[in-house]
Amino acid sequence: MWVSAERSALELSIKKNLFSRAAKARATVPDGLLELLEQLLVQRLVDLISLARRGGNAICGFEKTKGALISEAALVLLQSNDGSESQKRKLRPPNGQNTYISCLTAAELGLAFGRDYVIHAALVGGGLTKSVKRDAARLAGLRGRDAITEAMQPDDPAVKG
Repeated sequence: MWVSAERSALELSIKKNLFSRAAKARATVPDGLLELLEQLLVQRLVDLISLARRGGNAICGFEKTKGALISEAALVLLQSNDGSESQKRKLRPPNGQNTYISCLTAAELGLAFGRDYVIHAALVGGGLTKSVKRDAARLAGLRGRDAITEAMQPDDPAVKG
């Protein structure tokens, strides 16, 4: 059985008892399933970013992230969803599809780097990038927001180049 990683699709599946229909058997959906899924996806995403960091493929901090973007070493820009919008607009994601992720809070992103909070980070290589993008899209869908986008408009066009 497959359910889209969108809050509305999951809510509809629970409401209409579609899990039982798909399984062709009685399926009991536990209370708080959406919250549990969200918690597990956050933990998985934090763990993946943490593994990338340990492998030298994830960096954090405004200046380090800015440097990686300018040198075009960054493959993905990660920014917390609760950081200052004016500061976040100063960094532009790399060119290409799905290069901007913003579905984690500063505290959640901080867990991946062993800090209290992180606003700006980047993935600079490694095989975990695809998994991070995939799981970020799932978490964004569950949280009901678009967390991966192709482009942002920065306040300062000179920041990237």
